[in-house]
Amino acid sequence: MTATEQFVRDNARADVRQLALRRPPDGVDLRWALQQIEGRQLAARKLPRWAATDDLWYPRRLSLEQCSSEATAVYKRDLAARLCSTPSCSPEQEATTLQEQTEDNLFVDLTAGLGVDFTAIAPLFGSSIYVERDHELCRLARHNLPLLGLHDAQVREGQAEDFLAEDWQATLIMIDPARRDTRGRKTVLIEDCTPDICSLQHLLRSHSRYAIIKLSPMLDIKAALRVLENIVEVHVEGTEGECKELLFVMSGQSTRQQTSPSAASVPDIPIYCADGNHALRFTYAEEAKAPLLLADSLQTYIYEPSATTMKAAPFRILGQLFPGLKKLAPDTHLYTSDALLPRFPGRTWRLLDHCSFAKADLRRLLSGATTAELSTRGFPLGVAALRRQLHLREGGEAHFIATTLSDGSRRLLKVEPV
Repeated sequence: MTATEQFVRDNARADVRQLALRRPPDGVDLRWALQQIEGRQLAARKLPRWAATDDLWYPRRLSLEQCSSEATAVYKRDLAARLCSTPSCSPEQEATTLQEQTEDNLFVDLTAGLGVDFTAIAPLFGSSIYVERDHELCRLARHNLPLLGLHDAQVREGQAEDFLAEDWQATLIMIDPARRDTRGRKTVLIEDCTPDICSLQHLLRSHSRYAIIKLSPMLDIKAALRVLENIVEVHVEGTEGECKELLFVMSGQSTRQQTSPSAASVPDIPIYCADGNHALRFTYAEEAKAPLLLADSLQTYIYEPSATTMKAAPFRILGQLFPGLKKLAPDTHLYTSDALLPRFPGRTWRLLDHCSFAKADLRRLLSGATTAELSTRGFPLGVAALRRQLHLREGGEAHFIATTLSDGSRRLLKVEPV
């Protein structure tokens, strides 16, 4: 063991900033050691399996911050298993069937980065190729992949565009274009990402049975469906209450949607919305046809859609997926019901009391409270302005939601979490 490796092990839980101020022992590459210590500490929270594997090499902090979490990688692994297995097999048979089917099949990650998604998906396939343009990440991958059980995976350094120009055929392609421009600024539009998926999509289809395209959670889903062809599924995926990524599944085979839908059309493509234990499936065609069910009054429970649900926007069809659920107002993304709906994809509150914004009503409801958690939904004021109006500081156990009902009236709801 080198002096640097010993230093990393001895200081695995130390404060990196404090270590940087000290003179290192002889023979220690301090810059590399600090990068490894910080990497292991970040991995302990984001990549538990990696953190539990000895002797892995970690990249600069930015690469770790941008990489998939272990939870989102597992979601993509399960998606890959379903896409590439026999549709009729049971969940118990799926892993065995997939292995039998993919012994001679290929998985290619064209923008593999640190390799978190790659190491989750590659074991499902007989062979796999890691493609990455960053020299340092390729160097790390050649060291890390065998330690993570991928002894036969190929590592190719280069541009995705160049590799797509070669002659090969894969069962599944994964691609996650960089969402930063040459100056490091974040980009959102597909056309501004690197590589440009729009110009490469015909090559993605010709080289694979399926391609999973990972895009920014800030992207407009319908806008993406207008420029991407042969999309057969969309996944809005999140963890810990945050929308983490959008996954567009592109088929290499002929589909009913041979070309991009026009701006006026409503795509009949399944949208999967998943956040922890909550999941739902719908299409925008179904959403467009669903009636808008509005509540006449506030009921026992208030429902607040999760970030992934808000992104997918199944606002009308929720009333069909959850009988008894009604929306507070057309533009208020809160719902209410008398019966508890435990599988609702978001937060559930019990309504304790509510009032108008008349001063006397507010005095009664707030009852001298000076601190509370406050949120607004479909309300003309933001939280900061409303706090000043109500003279409420942040904190405390009470929670209030300011909202608008279907008759246009403004109400302040006092709620508690279920």
